Amino acid sequence: MGDREHPPRSVEEMAHAFDGDGASAELKLYSIEDWLTLAVFWGMALCVFLQFFTRYVLNNSLAWTEEIAANCLVVIVFLGAVMCVRMGRHIAVDILYNLLPRRVGRIMWLLVDALTIAFFGYMSWLMWRYVGIVGSERMVTVDLPRSIVFYTVLAAFVLMLLRSIQNIVNDLRGGKTVREKAAESGTTGI
Repeated sequence: MGDREHPPRSVEEMAHAFDGDGASAELKLYSIEDWLTLAVFWGMALCVFLQFFTRYVLNNSLAWTEEIAANCLVVIVFLGAVMCVRMGRHIAVDILYNLLPRRVGRIMWLLVDALTIAFFGYMSWLMWRYVGIVGSERMVTVDLPRSIVFYTVLAAFVLMLLRSIQNIVNDLRGGKTVREKAAESGTTGI
């Protein structure tokens, strides 16, 4: 350990460590899909708690909590993916872009952006067709249409498409690309 050890502190110093002004939260970094994802997450957490409590404490499980929690997880994954697209935080192997000249790297990023837009457009269309086929199915334990989940996934793909278009427009305006900003902050890349 040596020089990495922290100097000993008194109880008085530790007690006052949390005094003072804390950093203010940057709420402008978050968008509507982030808040929706947070709300669904807490709904899922409540379902999981109810499932645990009724199964292990009351020894009489509520069957619907498992299905609702699983559907909430699906919604969280796809709405969370929208946030990742917006912030450029999907995993990317960016070593090639770093080895190439900046201009060539930007052209490659723009090609990747175009492919991403095409992919999300195609997935939105496929999801629309899928909802048309199975949208009338009902959930097993709760008499609700499964289309609630399917339409949420469709909306997430459409939002990913729109955020991808927003990213390429911002990239074409000049400056640093969304991915370059994310790479500098250390939030993406392998």
